[in-house]
Amino acid sequence: MFLSQFSRHLLCGVASLGLAGCLMVGPKYHQPKDWAPPHYDLHNGKNQPSPKSTQAGPHGANAAPEDKTQAKASPSSIVTELPMADKWWTSFHDQELTSLEERVAIQNLSFLLATENLAQSRAQMLIAGAERFPNLSATGTYVRSQHSSKQLQEIFKRVGKGVPDLPSQEANFLQASQEASVPLLNQWQDKIDATYEIDLWGRVAYQYRAAKYLMKMSEEERRSILIARQADMARDYLELRGDQTRQRILANSHATVQNLLSLAQSRYKSGLVTELDVDSLKARLHGVEAQQANLDETVAREQNAIALLLGQPPQSLNEELGRTATVPTVPPFVPAGLPSELAHRRPDIREAEDHLREAVAEVGEATADFYPKVTVTADFGFQTLSFRDLGFWNARAWNVGPSISLPIFQGGRLYGQLKLKKAAQRAAAVEYRQTVLQAWNEVDNALQAYHDEQVRREGLSRTVEDQQRALALATSQYKAGLATYLAVLEAQERLQNAQLDLAGSDVAFATDLARLYNALGGGWSDVLPDAEKEKASSSQP
Repeated sequence: MFLSQFSRHLLCGVASLGLAGCLMVGPKYHQPKDWAPPHYDLHNGKNQPSPKSTQAGPHGANAAPEDKTQAKASPSSIVTELPMADKWWTSFHDQELTSLEERVAIQNLSFLLATENLAQSRAQMLIAGAERFPNLSATGTYVRSQHSSKQLQEIFKRVGKGVPDLPSQEANFLQASQEASVPLLNQWQDKIDATYEIDLWGRVAYQYRAAKYLMKMSEEERRSILIARQADMARDYLELRGDQTRQRILANSHATVQNLLSLAQSRYKSGLVTELDVDSLKARLHGVEAQQANLDETVAREQNAIALLLGQPPQSLNEELGRTATVPTVPPFVPAGLPSELAHRRPDIREAEDHLREAVAEVGEATADFYPKVTVTADFGFQTLSFRDLGFWNARAWNVGPSISLPIFQGGRLYGQLKLKKAAQRAAAVEYRQTVLQAWNEVDNALQAYHDEQVRREGLSRTVEDQQRALALATSQYKAGLATYLAVLEAQERLQNAQLDLAGSDVAFATDLARLYNALGGGWSDVLPDAEKEKASSSQP
């Protein structure tokens, strides 16, 4: 309202030029093609049952005759392409595991640190986006100054010499100038300044776009940390339950060897066996006790690892985790989703794509630096030598106008910056391809391991059954005096090793499932826990 009509037209024209759309020099982003097979190689075997056929039962219209051998060879858990749930750990139906996984999203220090890093990235995006808008500032100054009287006298002297055909007036003027002096001045000023860069070539837009994708990269990195920590929690918990199962196996083995030792001592007193039998069983008993001590150390270390994942001090969860529990059973059907969904579900792939977008934006920003920069500056305020006159209209002062700066010679700095950004763009494209290929490699390896562990577990289960019968037979023969103690010791040791291997296979089987879900990007793929809480709280009245 304070500017002239010409100035208003100038400002409106410049603003319209800026709002009309910039030319956006530089490259345009093209969505990379996501390679994905039409179907997963699920490694379930040729005769795998489908969820529908299994739910229909064995007595359907087209049901084949029951084959016990084939039933034993068929996998106990089948991977399907049904939609995958985010909270995959609930498929184990273990309340303690579910509780631990939910606490990871609240208490894990790595995730909390990533949350703060994300907050910093969001603040940097706000800073970069501020250049899209005019910069307004208000200032008020007071200056008490004493200017040079000698300088004023010299000015009067030179001005007086320029007066034509007035010798008497010139003499009087020159004489008066020798006595002129500048008084002590008080200068009051208040004004509003405005600065706005017209983004003709998209430099500011590219800068904001790069900051936005850097922020999105922080979001995906935070999501990756959460998924990785939850996978670590599942692995540590499953290994803990497996080692606790091994503890019970060794406790049972200890009791079995103790009973055999009591029997051998009784037979030694009766003169039926030699002292060698007793000493051999004692050595076997001490070996089991050594294994127990080693396993106790492993269990304590795993409990501390779980506490660390929850940001708790060592031994703080020993009572909670020390409860008797077995390794959780894997579900009969594992939904893995469609192959085309992997690129949108894995945060590392999305982070690599955001990195590529950010690199393209930086190339555009470096390209725009070669073009002129147009900036409009304006200020309006009041200036006076007396504070009482500061608010009067005739004390107003203003200026407005555009400025253009064009880089002419930079010593190759702009050219080198552009080459650097283009090389970074090519590197980001290669990194994206590498990330996608690595993701598919992890998925295929996880599917293969999950299938092979089932076959191994089936063989170990049959081995345990055979060794149990062998130990019972050897013990019966030893009591009847038909076999030596060596046969019993060997049978007991083989049974113990088979049981330990089977317990390890149970852990590996469940851990392979957690690894598979981690490779598929499962766990908070759409909304993170804190965002989920914010959404729920905002929906409440």
